[in-house]
Amino acid sequence: MKICALLALFLLPSAMAAKPAARHAAAPAKPVAPAVKAAAPPSGFCIFGAQSGKPFDSEAAFNSVIWKSDVVYVGETHDEALDHLAQLEALKAMRIARGSRIVVAFEMLNQTLQPVLDDYAAGKLTEAEFLDKIDWKKEWGFDFALYKPLFDFIVANKLRALALNVPKSVVMKIARSGLESLTAEEKQFLPEPVTISAHKKYNEFLKESFSAHGDSPMAKLFTFENYLASMAAWNEGMGLRLAGFITANPGYSALVIAGNGHVVYNAAIPASVKERVKGVRQASFYTETAASCPGKFPKEHKDMANYIWYLNHPPKPAPAVPAAGSTAAPAALPAEVPEQK
Repeated sequence: MKICALLALFLLPSAMAAKPAARHAAAPAKPVAPAVKAAAPPSGFCIFGAQSGKPFDSEAAFNSVIWKSDVVYVGETHDEALDHLAQLEALKAMRIARGSRIVVAFEMLNQTLQPVLDDYAAGKLTEAEFLDKIDWKKEWGFDFALYKPLFDFIVANKLRALALNVPKSVVMKIARSGLESLTAEEKQFLPEPVTISAHKKYNEFLKESFSAHGDSPMAKLFTFENYLASMAAWNEGMGLRLAGFITANPGYSALVIAGNGHVVYNAAIPASVKERVKGVRQASFYTETAASCPGKFPKEHKDMANYIWYLNHPPKPAPAVPAAGSTAAPAALPAEVPEQK
């Protein structure tokens, strides 16, 4: 299983930039992706049920999952173009089944930006105006071209969009000082109380991610207990937000665009929504890199979500080697905030 550099995100200046170590090199200090070239849609559907190991390797099988679900989660590694095109495939399938009664919920935008997102989804803002008003590079940091097909589809089909994220300043404050340090204004983004997940595998996943940083300066900024609380608040805040929309808008289905760490083991956002929306039908897809479609479901991926979607990502170019005498900060010491890939 991939180990996400969750801890590094507390220190990244763009919003949530962590990537799994097994899949990527350490994130650069300012992880703004280069311009993204158009990528071909995912070739076929290399999808397995993560509990049963059963293949869902056709469009009909894929649609059967999407069409019966009220909430669909398609996780991502933020700078992988094919992950985003997989998300678009899910959105297209939802459009067939649900018409325009769809909301696309974005981890990429914090909840205070909802009015701007509403105006963009309604066609009242140009793309340039939208990116300027939300300050995309500061708010998220990854190339907007990766997400543009999703936003274009929303605007063209008159769908709704939801700013899902808890402001990163709130998440960081919890990581540094604990839940008790929050002001009343900061608590408005979170449920009361915030429930720390008891999911054994998920907590082991978080612990391993935290421990991977060892004695690095970033690891010394906060304790594991506060880190765990910040992850819980982050996931619970997004779950509360999504659950509120679903409850207030009967008949709508939701597509959640978020890092894989918010999907893994169904222990983060999916668990929060399940707790708050009685009888909700959910399907989670964890996106995983594979050079080719496995002939048999890998047992190490069992239960990581409802479904594992294998995608053949092109290799990343090698990072540039700093010039001699460069004073640039080392890539292992990014600058500022958390995210789960």
